[in-house]
Amino acid sequence: MQVSDHIQVKVWRGDASGGSFAEFDVPQQPAQTVLDVVTWIQRHADSSLSYRFACRVGMCGSCAMMVNGIPRWTCRTHVNKVVQDNRLTIEPLRNLPVIKDLACDMSEFFDKWKRAEGQFSGTDTRANAVAAISPAEPTRRAANAAIECINCAICYAACDVVKWNPNYLGPAALNRAWSLQNDSRDRCHGERLQAVSADGGCLSCHSQQGCASYCPNELNPTASIAGLKKMAAGAFMKKKYRDRHG
Repeated sequence: MQVSDHIQVKVWRGDASGGSFAEFDVPQQPAQTVLDVVTWIQRHADSSLSYRFACRVGMCGSCAMMVNGIPRWTCRTHVNKVVQDNRLTIEPLRNLPVIKDLACDMSEFFDKWKRAEGQFSGTDTRANAVAAISPAEPTRRAANAAIECINCAICYAACDVVKWNPNYLGPAALNRAWSLQNDSRDRCHGERLQAVSADGGCLSCHSQQGCASYCPNELNPTASIAGLKKMAAGAFMKKKYRDRHG
């Protein structure tokens, strides 16, 4: 069977009010990535196509899109690994409002980071000596397992709970909260645990592991969320004991 030298590509075109797919015939190239395909369309077929990218090497996460129904970094996804019957379907990330075409509005994603108290809150200043933390400490190891998130929102797009419950904080925000809860320098543990235990927090997770399955950095937000659930349960039982026994 002769291999075609072109790919049939369906690309979502539209905005928050709706849209439809447009089809393009794209030349196939050696070592071609999905981002290369999108860039070729924008440069040679339709200059009005909107999308995001920056580093092109898997460092920034801004080029994340749905490729044949799966959230991926398009800069690190080679066409020959994902093409099906010489076809590709490229869409904006799921679970986020579309600004235009393949570009999503990330505002709610980062607003949920704020709701989850996803910022470090310390008391030391530059006048203090640098805190020495052993890499062997259990909390340091737990934090290390969660810190390589680059905010690409692939886990957010993969999460069915976000789809069902728009109030859910999502895997990335909760993963960040877990890393901070294990940082001994942080001084916001109580407030953060209260925030992630509230409605739409860690207890809403169904542990389906879509976030872990598709994270390009091989993080496991489901494990982080399980840790938060354990913390929340422990805090609840301690409070119940204090209320009962004074």
